[in-house]
Amino acid sequence: MSHIIINLSSNNNGDNWQNAISFYNDWQNGKKQFDLTTSGSTGNPKPIFISKTQMEVSANQTINALNLTPSDNLLVCINTKYIGGKMMLVRGIINNMPLYIVEPSSNPLKNLTQHIDFMAVVPLQMQTMLNDGEHTKLNKMKAIIVGGAPINQQLKIQIEKLKVPVYATYGMTETISHIALKKLNGSDKSNYFTSLGDIKISKDDRNCLTVTGSVTNHATIATNDVVELINSNQFEWLGRYDNIINSGGIKVNPEKIEEIIEQIFLEANIQQRFFIHGIEDKLLGKKVALIIEGEKFDTAPLQQILLQQLEKYSYPKSIIFISQFIETETGKIKRIETILNSL
Repeated sequence: MSHIIINLSSNNNGDNWQNAISFYNDWQNGKKQFDLTTSGSTGNPKPIFISKTQMEVSANQTINALNLTPSDNLLVCINTKYIGGKMMLVRGIINNMPLYIVEPSSNPLKNLTQHIDFMAVVPLQMQTMLNDGEHTKLNKMKAIIVGGAPINQQLKIQIEKLKVPVYATYGMTETISHIALKKLNGSDKSNYFTSLGDIKISKDDRNCLTVTGSVTNHATIATNDVVELINSNQFEWLGRYDNIINSGGIKVNPEKIEEIIEQIFLEANIQQRFFIHGIEDKLLGKKVALIIEGEKFDTAPLQQILLQQLEKYSYPKSIIFISQFIETETGKIKRIETILNSL
């Protein structure tokens, strides 16, 4: 092999290693098109086909944005079956950067002695590494990108204390992983995502983001993400269009309510996961409900705080406890399936 690819796991038959080597061989043998599957967080997973050229464009956008060089060591600790993991491989291959492969785990740095310059992780991994005191290893890195699921307020606060530049990503399988980054710490941290390369962004009549660029073969991809455009290459993510609740004729954005409740949970030291969802109501059509994972607790004090901090139409009319949320393979909560499974 012309590239440095090292398996840091004890198991040579691990899925991540085997998937990585299979993809590498396909790439080196001239395969021009790759089939992938979407995450399925808002519907059934669907197969899509992307070209080698699109993956090269996407990889170069990230390499240029983060100033990655051939001397940088990359840790591949997310699933190489999916686009995020595959794109870590592509970045290493086309920029001739050493690739270190481990099986996905909650703390990919545990027992790791190899110096790493760049890694892509999901929020759960980032949270676990911080909880396990891996700050020294993290701060020696050049950059970290975090994606695949929302980053909660508690994790954002912890990330802000790190010296290593940490970025949230925006993207999907259809856009060949991320097409925009948001700096989460440092003096230049931002509330907005900034698009990469030649990506052009706009909004459709639903106020949802549309994306066009070399990475999409110059086709316009309409997303289901409601955004506010800040300028020609920056946007604020507001929430998913398919999550919006029409309650008595008023459109309620669950993600905005969740931001407020997230802070309330943090201050009250409530560790349980939650989300806002619309459930059937004879009068309103849909009513706002707070769905909490895990054991029931007395919600009276919580309801008093919610009444004070939320507007009338945003206040949850029901609080429902569900023992365990249903997730995709990549850890995203399947909201609709979770609700239907509990009824």
